[in-house]
Amino acid sequence: MSVSPASITCTSLSYVWPDGTTVFEDLQVAFGPGRSGLIGLNGSGKSTLVKLIAGELAPTEGTVRVAGEIGYLPQNVTLDTTLRVEGVLGITDTRAALHAIEAGDVREEHFTAVGDDWDVEERATATLAGLGLGHVGLDRTIGEVSGGESVLLRMAALLLRRPDVLLLDEPTNNLDLHARRRLYAAVEAWSGVMVVVSHDRELLDRVDQIADLRAGEVTWYGGNFSAYEEALAAEQETAERLVRVAESDLRKQKRELADAQVKLARRKRYGQKMWDTKREPKVVMGERKRQAQVAAGKHRIMHEGKLAEARERLDEAVEAVRDDDEIRVDLPYTAVPPGRSVFTLHDLHLRYGARVEGEFELRGPERIALVGRNGAGKTTLLRTIAGELDAVSGTATAHVPLRFLPQRLDVLDDELTVVENVARFAPEATGNRIRARLARFLFRGARADQRVATLSGGERFRATLAALMLAEPAPQLLMLDEPTNNLDLASVRQLTTALASYEGALIVASHDIRFLQSIAVTRWLRLDGELRDTTAEEVRAEMATN
Repeated sequence: MSVSPASITCTSLSYVWPDGTTVFEDLQVAFGPGRSGLIGLNGSGKSTLVKLIAGELAPTEGTVRVAGEIGYLPQNVTLDTTLRVEGVLGITDTRAALHAIEAGDVREEHFTAVGDDWDVEERATATLAGLGLGHVGLDRTIGEVSGGESVLLRMAALLLRRPDVLLLDEPTNNLDLHARRRLYAAVEAWSGVMVVVSHDRELLDRVDQIADLRAGEVTWYGGNFSAYEEALAAEQETAERLVRVAESDLRKQKRELADAQVKLARRKRYGQKMWDTKREPKVVMGERKRQAQVAAGKHRIMHEGKLAEARERLDEAVEAVRDDDEIRVDLPYTAVPPGRSVFTLHDLHLRYGARVEGEFELRGPERIALVGRNGAGKTTLLRTIAGELDAVSGTATAHVPLRFLPQRLDVLDDELTVVENVARFAPEATGNRIRARLARFLFRGARADQRVATLSGGERFRATLAALMLAEPAPQLLMLDEPTNNLDLASVRQLTTALASYEGALIVASHDIRFLQSIAVTRWLRLDGELRDTTAEEVRAEMATN
């Protein structure tokens, strides 16, 4: 551990993607002790900022200074499936040396490798148990654990290292309810510098302050996410009130300018009448006309100045009111009649052990929530129904057109632009139609020509969803695997609205109970060795007792 207090300081930080897209320009931000939640709209640069702090990216300009050792958990954890758990934890050499010494090999190199870490195995086992991974042995390979468990393994590796600064990018993605509770506890116990990028409200309610990244600047709010929402609501209420005041003032200034112009016009007509009738000497009337023109000019300039100031105040007030764009998921009309068979599973034995005994049939526009622990086989079941995986035995037969939105969002080509990727799924669609659809997913103009490799997690989700929705034929069965991963809260709300209006059959695998309840689920299924019916109440009750 470092002697000086751990901290992060970003000075005049700028970053531009190789294609010329500017993410930050002259950003100033510092993180001190405590847990900071870094939030912002998709594409605002949260993950990019964390990568710059972690040293994964180099700034275009400016500096990043970190006092202390850094631990970094990236948003997408990809591990070699042949790697052993001890390798993920970074204790392979220490453990091997320890075992060699225990076996009687007392060469100096083994003592050097162990150092003071004689209890490494005990600490590793305790750390795994603390994250709910007590069943995962140190000699197992990554290919034997689920995606959610691999995330927790990376977290365990960081906790074992005890870094001064911990960077977590969407750490609860793919974690089941039990695993999330374990991670929440680890976050609450952290005593160093922590920066958490997340859309998980429950996780963000466990931080000490919120850093809101917006338009290339960071605004700080004390307290957790709930306190942030209250403060932001008060800010927006004040901002909207100021807009109304500014609008009223602008109308007043417009009326006063119009009244002044009418009065000046009357004076001009009166002066012209006096000139025409020559009721006063010419010299007197000329001087009076000059004075009137000067006064009229000053009067006009005064009122126009007040009007300009009123417009400026209105612009400033409007600028303070948030009007964030949200995706508009224009789902195709895909109604399924109540009695129609959508898919049938028969004596299905999935890879990695899960089973569906007998016959299971989905009929009509049912909306299924698929829940279960990490590693239970939810993704495997969806991929089998989609035809991406072969079953060990039995059959999975789809009777309607379907689309599958995978958890890893790996259906797009990173080297192609967003437009080019969507065109792959809809070769008959015109360029204008593709761009019109992408605009509804906030890819307008040049943003639609970005390479997919440069997109944030939320942007990649939007691009993938747009590609699936534009593909033909339109899906009558939509299968989504953890769809809220990487989405900002505004996009989650919009996705909820879109799915609530979808008229086809729907299967959503998710650990977000609040989200599942919001999309009018009609049937809850648990996959835990076998597929069986359950309820939202049972799921919540089980979470509370574990």
